[in-house]
Parts: sequence; C-alpha cells; structure tokens
Amino acid sequence: MTIDEQYMQRCLQLAALGAGHVAPNPLVGAVLVHDGRIIGEGYHQQYGQPHAEVNCLASVQPQDQQLIAESTMYVSLEPCAHFGKTPPCADRLITEKVKRVVIACRDSYAAVDGKGITKLQAAGIDVTLGVLEKEALQLNRRFFTYHQQQRPYILLKWAQSADGYIGETEKQVAISNAISNRLVHRWRSEEAAIMVGTNTAIIDNPKLNNRYWFGPSPLRVVIDKQLRIPATHHLLKDEQPTFIVNCLLQKVQGNKEWIQLKDDHHFLRQLLQALHSRGIQSVLVEGGRQLLQSLIDAQLWDEARIITNTALLLGHGVAAPTLKNATRTDASFQQEKDSIQIFYRHTTA
Repeated sequence: MTIDEQYMQRCLQLAALGAGHVAPNPLVGAVLVHDGRIIGEGYHQQYGQPHAEVNCLASVQPQDQQLIAESTMYVSLEPCAHFGKTPPCADRLITEKVKRVVIACRDSYAAVDGKGITKLQAAGIDVTLGVLEKEALQLNRRFFTYHQQQRPYILLKWAQSADGYIGETEKQVAISNAISNRLVHRWRSEEAAIMVGTNTAIIDNPKLNNRYWFGPSPLRVVIDKQLRIPATHHLLKDEQPTFIVNCLLQKVQGNKEWIQLKDDHHFLRQLLQALHSRGIQSVLVEGGRQLLQSLIDAQLWDEARIITNTALLLGHGVAAPTLKNATRTDASFQQEKDSIQIFYRHTTA
C-alpha cells in the first residue's frame, strides 16, 4: 500500500463514522498531512452541518495553522463546488492555499461532477484522483446508486432456518438470536427506509423501528395494494412516519402518506421511482417472501443480508427466497449459532 493509499484508508475509516446521519449526502472523510504527519482530521458528521474538509481544517491546532498551505489534503470524495446547506469545499481549500489534494473518487452528483476538481486545478492546486477509488465507491454505494440509477439502493434482509425456511405459514416464528436482532436494528438505523409487504404487515404486526441500537428509525414503507392492513396495527396506528403504497388511494393524513400506483407489471419500478422522487436513498426490505423474491426476479436489488440459524430445523413452512446473480462477500461472519452472509448482485457494468 502506497503512502497516498494509507492516508486515504484513514479517510474512508473516518467517513464511515457518519453512517446513518448524513443521508442524502454522501459519507466523506478528510485527512490533512504535512511532511508525513497528520495535522488535521474530519468527517461529515450530520446532514446540513460542515463537510469533512471543513471539519478537518477546523481540527488543525493553532501551532500548525501556518503549515496548511504546505500540506496535502486527502479526501474520500471530490470536494463540492456548489452552495447547498454549506459553502463549497473546493473554494475553502483554495482560500487556505492547500498545496495538493488527493481524491478517492469523482462525485457523480450533477451539481459537482468534476467541477470541484476543475476549480482546484484552475487555482494551481496539484490534484490526484483515483486513490482507493473502488473502496470509496463501495462505501458510498447508496449515494451513487441513487444518483446514477435514479432509484434507492435496495438491501434485502431475511432470517432462515438451517433447512431453508423463513417461517411457518400464517404464523410468526423467531429465528435469529438476540445478538443478531440487535444487529438488524443497527442496520435499520443506517438506512433511509424500511419496507415490508402486506402479509408480513398483517401476520407479524411489526413496528419496524429502531429500538435496540443508537440512532434514528427509518421511514416505514408498506405495500398494501388493496388496503387490507387493519387500522389497529402498528404501521397505521402509531405516530411514526409511514408510506402506504397501494392501488386505491392517494392522500396525506398526519404522518402517513398513501401513495397510489398502477397495479401492473411495472409496479415495483413505479414504487422505486416514487421513493426516489421523495428523496429516499436506501431501503432495507425485511419481507415477506413474495416481495423479496419479486425484487430478486426483477433484478431490483443491490445487496442481501441473510441470517441463518444453523441450529434450527423447521422441516416445513415458507421457503426462503432464492438469490440470483449473487456474489458472497468476505464480510460474512458468525454470531453464536447465527451465520450472517452478505451478498451483492452481479451487474453488467
């Protein structure tokens, strides 16, 4: 690993600390280095608050301020060049007269998309692009999917028995252990929305919130084409914001929005377009089998997280979905008797 890669690796570590707090912005980390010594670090901590580069510069100690103009700024994503919630980071780097900027990957968001790099170069700053680019693209896969494919990043999640069942017909079954359940709530805190189908909503009566981890609860999305979910169920009764995707009604009432779509073979694509238009960058899909398999068959998924209780045999029930065009990652791991496997969908790109 080169020196540039080592510092960029630190940028990626810092960037990841913002997970669950910065969307719809990307995760970004920055490190300022002078003569082999890190004199500043920062990351984007909260949506609407200062970006990574600004936090990095703010962390520089008074005795090191005079070194900024002779330093290299490492940043995991191209510095922004537009006024949004905060001023352009590219302008700040130019004002500080940073000598060199090393960038992991270009920002495909239309308001940036190379403009930050052009600004820096026009100001005479030495720019290096593409250091740990693959890793940076992976870190911000939600952000890039949202902007490049015009849909949310779709994560599928289910728990299954060792013999491949996700539950019993018309009955809720506990499969994963308490540690895995806590992990699932962490996953919930990191995504913009969580989605289930009609049968799961009716049979399980889930709350779909984050109770066992730090951070926010995701927006809830339930597919209920014919509005069959009882008004007494959590998804309709409590105060948490919820989208009810259906084919009968379009209205907003309090913190609930009924989104009406056509009931045709484009339903899932319509659904993802509707979520995209409402700024939903990522969706964790927790069931049921029909919804999960439909997304798999339509190739409208990006990542799958499967929890298998290796000690549980159900013998019968609802069969687990069948993944297609999937690659298992090295991120798979074990939690006591639960095996957690993570897959990504093959793409032609």
